[in-house]
Amino acid sequence: MGTSVVLLGTGTPRTESSRAGPATAVIAEGVPYLFDFGPGVGARVSRAHETGIEGMSLSNLTTAFLTHHHSDHTSGLPDLYLTSWMFQRRTPLHVYGPLGTEAMCRALVEAYALDIAKRTFNEPHSPGGHLMVGHDIVPGNVFQDDLVRVEGFDVPHGEWTAAHDPHPTLGFQVTSDDRCVVISGDTTWHRAMPRLYADADVLVHEVFSSRGLATHTKEWQSYHQNSHTSAAELGRVAADVRPGVLALTHQLLWSASTADMLDELKSEYDGEVIYGTDLTVL
Repeated sequence: MGTSVVLLGTGTPRTESSRAGPATAVIAEGVPYLFDFGPGVGARVSRAHETGIEGMSLSNLTTAFLTHHHSDHTSGLPDLYLTSWMFQRRTPLHVYGPLGTEAMCRALVEAYALDIAKRTFNEPHSPGGHLMVGHDIVPGNVFQDDLVRVEGFDVPHGEWTAAHDPHPTLGFQVTSDDRCVVISGDTTWHRAMPRLYADADVLVHEVFSSRGLATHTKEWQSYHQNSHTSAAELGRVAADVRPGVLALTHQLLWSASTADMLDELKSEYDGEVIYGTDLTVL
């Protein structure tokens, strides 16, 4: 069965009808591990199950990881948490993420306490499935079971400082028996990229088009250049590390086209590139 990667949602903070918010699943031997849970994640998981993707069902989702606390990466959590219980998840949902994850999960359980109480009293849902446990993590080995080892690494994303969170944004490396999957998280270019991506069989990476960004104001150009990775920058890193496959997600195009972005990237890199769309399987 091996390990597969599903780009459940490839969207950005700007809502699009064709793209759910950021969410990537790594499925090892039929067991799914979710990375980020943007808006629409529940429907995308259900659609993946309907199309026959092995292991991709809401009842199977018990382990999730968060790169950072921007709302486009977190606002699908209530849906993921409660709808998976409706689908008979029988054990708590465990969520691992930067400082604040434990508090967010606790607050959501409290926010839906009345719903949970009513359903527990009136409906024969599985006991234990109404629970969610958040875990605050720091870079390093953050999770391991019989199928995968998950390592988190710190990445730069905008101006969040240690005053707010000592590790505000994470990327993840997921290692199974047959594959190494690296998920970049939201990140600008940084010098550690070649080291962190060196072993990637699959590199799932955010990206923006410089042609599209050039149409923005100077203030927005500065923000995005300090928060995200341009297609050309990503191409140069990929040319250095040569991942088995480079999959693009969270694509910030603005007024540029898909072809523009791919031209910018392929001017620096001649390896396999997949322009991710929702439900792309790698």
